[in-house]
Amino acid sequence: MKICFSKISDIRVEAPGTWDNNIFLTFDIDWACDEVLEDTIDLVEKADVAATWFVTHDSPLLERLRANPKFELGIHPNFNFLLEGNARNGRNIEEITDRLLSIVPGAKSVRSHSMTQNGPILQLFYDKGLVYDCNHFVPERSGIQLKPWRLCNRLMKVPHFWEDDDVFIYNDTVDIRALCRRRGIKVFTFHPIHVFLNTENTERYESTRPWHHDPEKLIKHQGDHPNGTRKLLKQLLEQAGEGDQKGNRQLKDTDTSYR
Repeated sequence: MKICFSKISDIRVEAPGTWDNNIFLTFDIDWACDEVLEDTIDLVEKADVAATWFVTHDSPLLERLRANPKFELGIHPNFNFLLEGNARNGRNIEEITDRLLSIVPGAKSVRSHSMTQNGPILQLFYDKGLVYDCNHFVPERSGIQLKPWRLCNRLMKVPHFWEDDDVFIYNDTVDIRALCRRRGIKVFTFHPIHVFLNTENTERYESTRPWHHDPEKLIKHQGDHPNGTRKLLKQLLEQAGEGDQKGNRQLKDTDTSYR
């Protein structure tokens, strides 16, 4: 079976052929500094696969992402401060959403930070022209075969079944190749900070917080665990094109700045 990577916006709920045998690679940028984000972009561009990037902030790198026809930008609004009564990120859900849509005009997909959602938020997304809501996580270990569906307002729900931080929190053993061959929609979620660190446990991530925006210091704390996030992303990217004449691609880090 040939493994194909697609963008979230390629999904048509009524057409299983657009999602049942495809891989959807997604990234929650989560305020990563440019050097950390660029490191992940380099890996994905070398693999030449489609990906959806959920944006948290403006960056010169967004132009690079926009320039790649295999990439698309969605938004990643953070409503957490608002829920705590803090208006630092916006006075209401519309203001928070509009700010990100001004950075990513025409965005069609959304995943909230912490997957925050409710009826009014989902209706606002639809009213703002968003088409795909990606705020459901059903871990692959549940064994549930997932598929997208429509809400009553026609907003499309796109669940994901794999997330890097879920893997290292639960210390799961991962067989990427087997996951890629499951039936149902297969959305993978990664975070650039975990890719950069090759995070394999919560301790590595939390202990490096002071340097998350200081890549020269952060690189000294990268891990080499075989079940780390970077290693798993590379395993996933190596599935690109499997089943065609090219076979698997062995991806290697060739950049010298931060490797």
